[in-house]
Amino acid sequence: MKQYYSIRTGKNKNFSGFSLDIMKRLFSDAYTEFENGGYFQEYFGYYCVDASPNQVSGKLGENIDAQIYRLLRNDNLWPVKEKIKGYSEDDLFDMIEFLYDHISKPIETEGAYHNWNQCGWHYSKFDKTMGQLEFICKMNDILSEYETGFEIDKNGLILIKDESGLANIYSANIPTDRDDIKTKVSLAVQEYLKSRSNLETRRIAIRELADILEILKPDVKKYLSNKDDSDLFCIANNFSIRHANDKQKINYDRDIWYSWMFYFYLATIHALLRIKERKESKK
Repeated sequence: MKQYYSIRTGKNKNFSGFSLDIMKRLFSDAYTEFENGGYFQEYFGYYCVDASPNQVSGKLGENIDAQIYRLLRNDNLWPVKEKIKGYSEDDLFDMIEFLYDHISKPIETEGAYHNWNQCGWHYSKFDKTMGQLEFICKMNDILSEYETGFEIDKNGLILIKDESGLANIYSANIPTDRDDIKTKVSLAVQEYLKSRSNLETRRIAIRELADILEILKPDVKKYLSNKDDSDLFCIANNFSIRHANDKQKINYDRDIWYSWMFYFYLATIHALLRIKERKESKK
């Protein structure tokens, strides 16, 4: 995205990211665009002047508000255009993830325009995958500019946008045939990067990575030095990550050090498995 003069030169007071109010306004515009394009008709239905009742139900049925409460445990989110001004950040992020699950692009050849009273387009078939891809693209355009930066991933989860230059490691291929390790790494990354994830969630994600290295301990001993072996498990065992006792080191800035521990363990897993792959391929 092009940066205009005042932002490019750092003179714009909003350079560091826009506020929740601006985020809600931009989201509302994007929602309206998708709604007008028929992207929510499959699940939310549509209004028709000739139908009886006028509101034709979609897959979520007549009471969308009740379905949202069932899934999000919040009864003050629907309709979006009426409730958006009162959304907290959690409300907004919940609704974005909910809409991702219930959006689909209408197939133009399977729609008909209702002329009477300019009723509009009514569709019968939809492409869910394409609708979700377009939704991700639109949402990420604005989420990336909100506060310190967020993004919605391919699974429809809003995550903290990485600014450290290590973003590629999250989606990098894990060179192992063991599906259990691949799944554990993927879940740990997902948990750690959840938007506004708390310190306990981060600790658990770090513990999961440390446990993976415990599973790989024979490879650690084989392909890394004895000192590396000792240091790896010293961190997890002595900084209140895996065990709780009076010998644990607890007087440290967890917000900062948890980030370092997470990246350290994740990078170590990738490095270890790549070293193993390279060594074994030479045999």
